[in-house]
Amino acid sequence: MNNEISVLIIDDEKLARDIVKKYLQQNEKVKLLGECSNGFEGIKSINELKPDLIFLDIQMPKITGFEMLELLDEKPQIIFTTAFDQYAIKAFEVNATDYLLKPFSLERFNEALNKAIDKIYRNDKEKIDYENLISKVNDFPNVINRIVVKTNQKIVIIPVDKIYYLEAQDDYVMIHSELGNHLKQQRMKYYEEHLNIDEFIRVHRSYIVNINEVKQVDLFEKESYKVTLKNGEKIPVSKSGYSRLKELMK
Repeated sequence: MNNEISVLIIDDEKLARDIVKKYLQQNEKVKLLGECSNGFEGIKSINELKPDLIFLDIQMPKITGFEMLELLDEKPQIIFTTAFDQYAIKAFEVNATDYLLKPFSLERFNEALNKAIDKIYRNDKEKIDYENLISKVNDFPNVINRIVVKTNQKIVIIPVDKIYYLEAQDDYVMIHSELGNHLKQQRMKYYEEHLNIDEFIRVHRSYIVNINEVKQVDLFEKESYKVTLKNGEKIPVSKSGYSRLKELMK
């Protein structure tokens, strides 16, 4: 491989990008390919330019750094540049190439950069476990307000208030919403834990419904019910799901 390390910066803050650029200019081993101000530009540039290393902010508009990672087919080495909380940082310490907590010094920047360069020179012998990293981040008890999915080459952002219901399909979840039906590789348990519990309820082991979309609940057969949604679709409800539904609809 060429000894020069190709680098891309993805951060919505121009000042943050300028600082990284300034620090990179002091290292002759790296070549800056470009900079992006959001995750969509980041995906496009990564696919086109195939950088060895990216500096990636997490909390960006449109899609976050983590949502962007989930949409990448091939992932370069990553140094997070973030003001994320200490729990996330613990995950980075275990899984990511490195992280830089803003504001960071030139000394700390060079430490992270040299660590990444060393890994790239060693031809990815210690690749980042992205699935584990994203899994750990997903374990944090935050409430999501959107779901990002990739269908072929199209990226769709689904606001959770547009969702009718979610349906388990093996290792995937089908998201039924005003924007259509989209398949996402994720666990139902994740959505059960990260959707607003005042608005979404698991009524069946295979279904989570948006309570605002429920029109009525009817007895289907002994200890078995069905929810009729405002769009006319009917969703099975288990005995325990019915108890939770009754409690939420009081």
